[in-house]
Amino acid sequence: MHRSIDRLVEAQEPWAKPAGQKVQAWLAGLFDRTRPLKDLLNGVWLGHPVHPMVTDVPVGALTAAALLDLAGQETAADIAVATGVAAMAASAATGAADAVDTYGRTQVTATVHATLMVGSLGLYLASLGLRLTRPRSRPLAIGLSLAGYAGLSAGAYLGGDLVYRLGNMIDRHAWRAPGATWKALDVTEIPEGRLVGANLGKERLVLVRQGDRIQALHGVCAHEGGPLDKGTLVDGCVVCPWHGSRFRLSDGTVVRGPAVYEQPVYEVRATETGFEARRRPAVATETTVP
Repeated sequence: MHRSIDRLVEAQEPWAKPAGQKVQAWLAGLFDRTRPLKDLLNGVWLGHPVHPMVTDVPVGALTAAALLDLAGQETAADIAVATGVAAMAASAATGAADAVDTYGRTQVTATVHATLMVGSLGLYLASLGLRLTRPRSRPLAIGLSLAGYAGLSAGAYLGGDLVYRLGNMIDRHAWRAPGATWKALDVTEIPEGRLVGANLGKERLVLVRQGDRIQALHGVCAHEGGPLDKGTLVDGCVVCPWHGSRFRLSDGTVVRGPAVYEQPVYEVRATETGFEARRRPAVATETTVP
């Protein structure tokens, strides 16, 4: 069944791709002017994406509303619909902040997902309006709610696809364990005050030397896999060249999103032939160069 759904989503690309790009450009301009708001909605302060947490509320409330409608509990159903509508608005805001940084297939799927959710919200708003102003039209209000629930379910399915199949907003380093073994870096010189990329076996690191200190982070951005060694240095942070996430070199902490997960930190030591490194559990150490 998932293959049929995949093909159906792919068939929407002719309209979803340009629509997604236009909305993304508008949102990017908005969030560029209100960067703290974007960090809030992304979940930088929490260390976890906010959107999947918020979406549990409308799904739960509107599922309860459908059951209460079928059971004839009018007042309780109306309260559940109102709760679900309010939560969908919050979900839309957090989802928009995440969608600004999606491209390619992920952007197309996100656009279809958002379209389904906006359509569902519109149906629920119409239903809520009838519930509050035209009690005699309750059968129509319930019908609109059920149609909205169908759209909500389809949108939630695609939301799961965005995370579990397309890897949107996941931690790129979730499976990397701290290592006690020192391994050789394929670099023999680290110039002062410059980002230097180096391979540690199959891993890519970004290193910075400041005087007699060397600091190192994993070179693949935890957000979408951007090459940090191609980024820039700003106020003791490395800035990802793809989406502008900032990670503090001393401990890998996210200073600015859209990344919400900390960057793995490595300690580096000098040897007679060059440098060696290993991952630290949380805090980077500053290596003195002899």
